Amino acid sequence: MEPVRHHADQEINKPAKLKVERKTSKIKKRKGWIPGLLLLVPILLFIFGFFIVPMLYILYLSFISTDNLNSADAVYSLKNYIELFTDSYYLSSLSLTVKISFYSVIVALLLGYPIALTMAKSSPRVRGYITLLIASPLLVSIVVRNFGWYLLLLPNGTINQLLINLGIINTPLKLLFSELGVVIGLSNAYLPFMVLAIVTSLYNIDPSLEKAGAILGASPLRSFFSITLPLSLPGVVSGCVLVFSLSMSAYVTPALMGGANVPVMPVVLYDQINNLLKWTFGSALSYVLLATTLLLVLVFTRSIEKSKFKEVFR
Repeated sequence: MEPVRHHADQEINKPAKLKVERKTSKIKKRKGWIPGLLLLVPILLFIFGFFIVPMLYILYLSFISTDNLNSADAVYSLKNYIELFTDSYYLSSLSLTVKISFYSVIVALLLGYPIALTMAKSSPRVRGYITLLIASPLLVSIVVRNFGWYLLLLPNGTINQLLINLGIINTPLKLLFSELGVVIGLSNAYLPFMVLAIVTSLYNIDPSLEKAGAILGASPLRSFFSITLPLSLPGVVSGCVLVFSLSMSAYVTPALMGGANVPVMPVVLYDQINNLLKWTFGSALSYVLLATTLLLVLVFTRSIEKSKFKEVFR
């Protein structure tokens, strides 16, 4: 009978052993998270100290309706936001910023998609050369690049002189200090971000899908619109969001290429804080610009994800 009782004890102790093993595995998993959390502490402290705290302070300033920033004498109200939304100048500046950012996205997309498609179809060696050409402008300061365009777009600059010599125009075009000049500068500055975002999605497309489409009788154009373009939409959306967000907050390019003739919101914001010393009103402007950017990006991404191509984003 002893062997039987011993076997029965083993069967009874099995659930207890399983519980102990589960508990120990959970403890090991918890201990495994601790080193990872410790590694994140420095970057979390950096983000909290240099991003979250300043943003909260700017939000606090936007609700002060007086120029006195002393917390004892400060008056809190929505005066800055009411003034912003009731003044046609600031509303037109905001709409101008959105319009120029939208045009910059369109130009960057039309120029960037063919480049990205060429990279995806090329050999690794040619792909490396194209990547170098696309990424090399990022090694140069945006101020230097804008001054290069400045010289090209002057009334007596290279582009106008070339068009006049070819007989296309008789008088110089107003390319500088205009919306067109700002769009050219922003599109040139952020084109690499659009190309790199799109080409990442193109790399993930299985080449056999296009071969299958060709076998079924699809032309190259039909194959592009039915296979390549829909499957590359995640990269297109990412590139559009990047270029739009960067264009909405760009200051250097609109200031150099547009000047006072193109009062986009970042330029107006800079003028309010640095020249007029209206910190509280400038803070309200910055948060309205941030909220507008986030809202438009959210609406755009949600509309694309809920369209007929929603399966691509899963």
